[in-house]
Amino acid sequence: MNHEHKPTTFTCRERIYYEDTDAGGVVYYANYLKYLERCRTEWLRSVGYRQTDLLRDPGIAFVVRKLTIEYLKPARLDDELIVGLEVERISRAQIFFRQHIGYAEEGGDEPRPELIRAAVHIVCVHAAQMKTVSIPAILRNKLEALQ
Repeated sequence: MNHEHKPTTFTCRERIYYEDTDAGGVVYYANYLKYLERCRTEWLRSVGYRQTDLLRDPGIAFVVRKLTIEYLKPARLDDELIVGLEVERISRAQIFFRQHIGYAEEGGDEPRPELIRAAVHIVCVHAAQMKTVSIPAILRNKLEALQ
């Protein structure tokens, strides 16, 4: 279930399954990156763009250039989490996000307490050449209008 609060913020829910956990019974640290990615993908879909369509025409992809993450508390089997993002800034070829993951609470879409905090720097690339390119004007204009 996805919930938009305003166009520059977005949240989605993730359930923790056995396959997400490590030998200690907590979520394996790299899996949080998957949850952050899924949230960004669903946000992009919510504003009208699917990554498969962007790959096909105009042949672009969004890739992570830099990510910093703070692991604050662990999540465990069967926990329900809220994964969120805020669009911090959009430039010619880049999008900067702040993201967070927290426990879902009954009746709310705000993560509490916070488990993960991340800053994610995304760059638009030509999918075949993997070289930085401008975000297509029609998409950039739509995203900038959300700010």
